[in-house]
Amino acid sequence: MTEKPDQVQSENRAPEPSMVLARRKIPFQTARVVAALLMREMATTFGRSSLGYVWAVLEPIGIIVVFTLAFSIIFKQPPLGDSFPLFYATGYIPFSIYNSTQSKISSCITQNKALLFYPAVTHTDVVLGRFTLIALTELTVALIVFSGLSIYSKVSFVASFPHIFMALSLAMILGGAVGLMNATLFEILPSWRSIWKILTRPMFFISAVFYLFDSLPNSFQTVLWWNPLIHIIGSLRVGFYPEYEGAYISWIYVILLSLVLMTIGLVNLRTSNKFIINN
Repeated sequence: MTEKPDQVQSENRAPEPSMVLARRKIPFQTARVVAALLMREMATTFGRSSLGYVWAVLEPIGIIVVFTLAFSIIFKQPPLGDSFPLFYATGYIPFSIYNSTQSKISSCITQNKALLFYPAVTHTDVVLGRFTLIALTELTVALIVFSGLSIYSKVSFVASFPHIFMALSLAMILGGAVGLMNATLFEILPSWRSIWKILTRPMFFISAVFYLFDSLPNSFQTVLWWNPLIHIIGSLRVGFYPEYEGAYISWIYVILLSLVLMTIGLVNLRTSNKFIINN
């Protein structure tokens, strides 16, 4: 009995996105897929040369040097401590981790949409692969920068490891949550990309990167307290400066906000996955 031509074509046809999304993975397949995507992200993000990784370290160092040279001319001492590079590093590094994470996660679905047609690859795999690479890279950069500052300043400034750990972790978690939310909203509402750029343009100036939150007038503190980066940067400075209290810091607020934003992104993925993959 011969098969009909229509039947043969249907069997050889590539799976539809809806079929791909409906398939379940075998155990441990997610880890294998994420590892493969991680290797792919390393090649596409930093290239096949070590210069890509070198630039990841040189960029924050260059910005910290510029801040140090500019503000050391205007002020005799930094707002906290005696080291200009350390003060600006404790402000810029967590901001850079957050900004880099949210920016790269926001574009991961758009840039890897073709991979989503493979049965083994899902939206969460793409997000996890890129997030893992960003986390490893940013933590390595932070370790190199602060270790270099320790040698340069000839001081041991680790005062509170829990505050340092929480600050760096919350910067990545918040960036990942914002990125996941935007990754879906950019696909569902294309105009949101332009709106988001306008809304976040002043973030660098209102996040206490090059000043202390405590030095602001009370009216400004009341408004800027809702900026989660204020708490993250303040927490890192508590870790490096024993004399800095940071009474305004709330880890719970940052965690709850991150969970809310992450939930929005996951709900959008679940309810609009077919629309996202087909548009």
